[in-house]
Formats: sequence, C-alpha cells, structure tokens
Amino acid sequence: MSQGVDEAAHRAASDAERVAWVDEQDRPLGGVPRAELRARRLLGRGTYILLFNSAGELCVHRRTLSKALYPGYWDVAAGGMVLEGESYADSAARELAEELGIRDVALVEHAHFLYDAPESRLWCTAFSAVSDAPLVLQPEEVLEARFIPLAEALAETHIKPYCPDSLAALQRYLVATQGR
Repeated sequence: MSQGVDEAAHRAASDAERVAWVDEQDRPLGGVPRAELRARRLLGRGTYILLFNSAGELCVHRRTLSKALYPGYWDVAAGGMVLEGESYADSAARELAEELGIRDVALVEHAHFLYDAPESRLWCTAFSAVSDAPLVLQPEEVLEARFIPLAEALAETHIKPYCPDSLAALQRYLVATQGR
C-alpha cells in the first residue's frame, strides 16, 4: 500500500477506537469512539510524553497530513488518547512505543490538567522520559523527528506551527521541573 492509503486506513481505525470518556472531575463514564468524542465535544483523556536524550535535548516531530487534529504541525510530545479502560501511565508507554519506537523506559509524571479548546477537550497527564535508543517512527503518524535543545524548541514555537495541546503540557512540565 502507498503511504497515503496506509495513513487513511490508520486514520479510520483510529477514529473507531474506543477512548476513555470522563466527566468534569476526570471520573470515568465509559468509552466512546474517538470520532464521536470529538464530534460531541465530550471530555476524554490524553497523554503527553516529552522525550529527552541524555544530552537534555527534546525530541520534536512533525505529524502526518492525515491527522484529524493539527495535521502537519510540529509536536513537542509523543502521546494521544487514553483508550477505554487504560490508565494514563499505560497509555503513555503505549503511545511512546507506537509513535517513536521507544520502549521500556522510566516515565516520570509531571502534571495533570484540563485542556479545553474548541477542537479538543481532554484531561491530560504530562510525562517525561530519557532515552538514547534509536527512534523508530510510526509512518502513519510521524513524518520526521529530531532532538534539539529545549531553548531551540521553544523558539521554534513562535515561527512554526506547533500543537497547542502539547505546548500546554510542555509549559506545565517546565513549571513542575524548573519553577518557570
């Protein structure tokens, strides 16, 4: 199959996945298909994993053009929707492995917060991880990835399109770890 066909099939499967549906206090209400959660503006759960190498550089990646939200945008975090019945930590480990091929690393939790925007309503948990393992990109979701100094990533957010939800996670990480 061609890359575009693979991405479209992945998008259809992703839209049909049953994701966690929660209330305003992040209490589980069950699960709904991802596309329904978005269409009805229900609250879901999301994870954000800031991946650093041992030099302290942050992995940034560019999303594929077939993504339902922020297609082609740059992203400071791997991550995604928590599936029905899945914990935040299990979701973070799964997403990091799927998107960037990073497995069996310690995940450090930094923040739990509500992200409420016109395109997405999520209770979120931000994690970080450190790995020097080679990246293995999921071609249906990630076009390219690179490690850059955190200051460079922050500067790029002013000149390139970056995912606003991941930037919210990054800001909470910075507050939690550096008091900024």
